[in-house]
Amino acid sequence: MKLRRMMKSYLHVLIIGLGISAIFCSAAQAADWPNYRGSNYDGISSETGWSATWPEDGPKVLWKYSLGTGFASMAVSNGKVYATGNIDDNDFLYCLDAATGKEIWKTSYPCPLYKKNHEGGPCATPTIDGDAIYTFSKDGDAVRFKAATGDIVWHKNLNKELGLKHPTWHFSSSPFVAGDLVIYNAGTYGTALKKADGSLAWQSGKGACGYSTAVPYEIGGQKGVAMAVSKEFVGLNPATGKVMWKFPWKTSYDINAADAIVSGETIFISSGYNKGCALLKITGGNVTKVWQNRNMRNQINCSVLWEGHIYGFDGQVGGGAKLTCLDLATGEKKWSQRERGMGTGSLMIADGKLIILGEKGKLVIAAASPEGFKELASAEILTGKCWTYPVLANGRIYARNAAGQLVCVDVSG
Repeated sequence: MKLRRMMKSYLHVLIIGLGISAIFCSAAQAADWPNYRGSNYDGISSETGWSATWPEDGPKVLWKYSLGTGFASMAVSNGKVYATGNIDDNDFLYCLDAATGKEIWKTSYPCPLYKKNHEGGPCATPTIDGDAIYTFSKDGDAVRFKAATGDIVWHKNLNKELGLKHPTWHFSSSPFVAGDLVIYNAGTYGTALKKADGSLAWQSGKGACGYSTAVPYEIGGQKGVAMAVSKEFVGLNPATGKVMWKFPWKTSYDINAADAIVSGETIFISSGYNKGCALLKITGGNVTKVWQNRNMRNQINCSVLWEGHIYGFDGQVGGGAKLTCLDLATGEKKWSQRERGMGTGSLMIADGKLIILGEKGKLVIAAASPEGFKELASAEILTGKCWTYPVLANGRIYARNAAGQLVCVDVSG
């Protein structure tokens, strides 16, 4: 009887414990960020329970690390942060402990800085895929690393080996993993390598490319990737590289840098230099323009779609860009806000909140609402030029500047 009472008491405690755990799990959910613009390639994190309530002097800074010059964002997975920078014409890939910033390993290879009207350095965010890390340099170096050690598995220079033309500001797209292939915005309509050995899977022309990263979609039962190339937006068959549809989109200096945003059977596109934005409807190989205007002109960074509305920075660097909200269905501007310290910033969304990094290092949390701009918290966490996306992962926000200072702040709930 005593044993039975002990077992009942143990089970009662266990059930209560599991119930409490379930409550906490439902209230807060952490999430990794394994590639450019997150797991779903849309700038949205599934993470909940993080805090936008900070002390007066801002969130606690957990650690800082010097990466070297560059504009690439960070990838976070399994308690590690992967980030890049250029030092003395060498590109470095770093693996850091996500909680402490302690260096676990770093690997480098020669690559010019390519400083042209900006500081230079890598622009492509590392892509994590299982035990592999993929990077892409401004000089066309496509590299696969071992995630555990940083050892190089294969290294291909697409520019030299395939004779691809450099775009004006050099290669900038992040690697996109599609099954057994890695797709790069390199060459006229992209290039794909086999993950296993880096051998060529397909190549669609040798001309200058765009600066965006491939985005997956499925429309009408047909899978593809959408990508901004030098003078068009295109849909590609990821397995073969075949162009399934294309839409002319000529921007000054051929700078199509913002990723496509997929919503149902439609795709939102945007570019700077007063080009503007458009909503396209894809039906098989046909493209219909739903609307086009100049209410969102993404020069550098992508917008984000949340609950039927587009949030992003409209305007040019140095030209007074404004944080703007559009209705996706109509292209109507809901509101536009020129906030001190944000300039031409970047943003992501998590738990219905905008996480914004201003171009001079101001971190801002705001409501993602078409009703207007409402700041929830802000703090200066960096100095210098900040054109790179912030990343929220597992209760921490990571942000960097062009000089390569990486800062990690605590926003755990």
